[in-house]
Amino acid sequence: MPTPLIEVVKNYLIIKKAATIWYLTKKTGSATVLSIATILGMLPMMILSPFVGPMVDRWNKKGLLIFPDVFAACFAIILSVSGTVFHVFPLWLIFISLLMQSCTQTFQMPTIQSVMPTMVPDKEITRMNGQLGMVQSANMIIAPALGAFLFAFIPIEYLILLDVLGAIIGICILTWVQQIPNNEKIDQPMHVLHNTRLGIKQLTNNKGLWYITLIGAVFTLTYMPAASMYPLMTMKYFQGTVSQAGLIEAIYSTGMLIGGTIIGLFGKWQDRMKPVIIAFFLVGIPTGISGILPGNQTGFLWFAALNIIEGIATPFFTTLLMAMIQQSYPAEELGQILGVLNSLLNLAGPIGLIFAGPLADVIGIERLFVIAGIGAAICGLVAVLMPITRQYDIRLHQKLAKLTEQPDK
Repeated sequence: MPTPLIEVVKNYLIIKKAATIWYLTKKTGSATVLSIATILGMLPMMILSPFVGPMVDRWNKKGLLIFPDVFAACFAIILSVSGTVFHVFPLWLIFISLLMQSCTQTFQMPTIQSVMPTMVPDKEITRMNGQLGMVQSANMIIAPALGAFLFAFIPIEYLILLDVLGAIIGICILTWVQQIPNNEKIDQPMHVLHNTRLGIKQLTNNKGLWYITLIGAVFTLTYMPAASMYPLMTMKYFQGTVSQAGLIEAIYSTGMLIGGTIIGLFGKWQDRMKPVIIAFFLVGIPTGISGILPGNQTGFLWFAALNIIEGIATPFFTTLLMAMIQQSYPAEELGQILGVLNSLLNLAGPIGLIFAGPLADVIGIERLFVIAGIGAAICGLVAVLMPITRQYDIRLHQKLAKLTEQPDK
């Protein structure tokens, strides 16, 4: 299965992004600049995903994985030459670089997600998503540290060329993969707006999955502001150091790695909504408690311990939701549905980020964590109280079992 290998190669994107964030931090020291950089990293996914989805269903899958890398590599060369020749690297060029990187991921992410069900047995989809999450979490642990290390020794105009190196390695791997299945309707005409509307209709008509998606969007909206404030929470509220802020990020990512490993090893649950609902509470309660801890080093130690729990719980929603979606629709329709889903979940993040800074300045960072914790716990409570969401996966397994039995009759 090539998708985990592709995710390992995509580690270069995270390394480059981490190095870029370090560059912006050193050059500007501005929280506003970092917020803009973060939002730009989400913007293409938010705006373009619904329109990219139909393309994923109809265009050649291998081409959709290769050509965005080629485009990003060419753009990286232009940026690198510009920075080298003119001895200056203005902020707008950095922002464009982050935007282009996000555009690349906007095409590649739904392609990988839609290819998986065609290459993995149905009963293994949850475990494979868990293994992908495990690889992504490992990337999140390694890449920021490696990005900081490289930034200390390599000028930013050369670090940009990581896009070129990653593209070469990725293309070699994809060339080695004999066959990535395409849909039967690959040669049919494509009407992007029509197919986007169809994707929205297919997702909203599946009431249980639609409500789960909306709950997930609200969770992202309430939790993202606190998640973006982790360094400030460590350094400002707990009076910690930069090293301690980095330690918290590493602890959280390690927790995510453990969570992804649990899903990858034991992810054959017949009712995946149970761990999803439990995860809402295991994220919400520790986050809320973090906001009422004492603002000293004792509080910091408890904060670190709570982050292990949060990290372990975090992959369960996105990973298990993706597995349920992949089993809820035919493979040839997944692209347009995943486009709508990715757009909705990514829309909530920037909205939360826009209000995070001003709100934290007014009420305090610690109270932002309390609000985020309460919001996440309410999401879990709503999912429990609604039978259509609570029982969704049980009914999905019953439906899949009937479809499996039909050919034998």
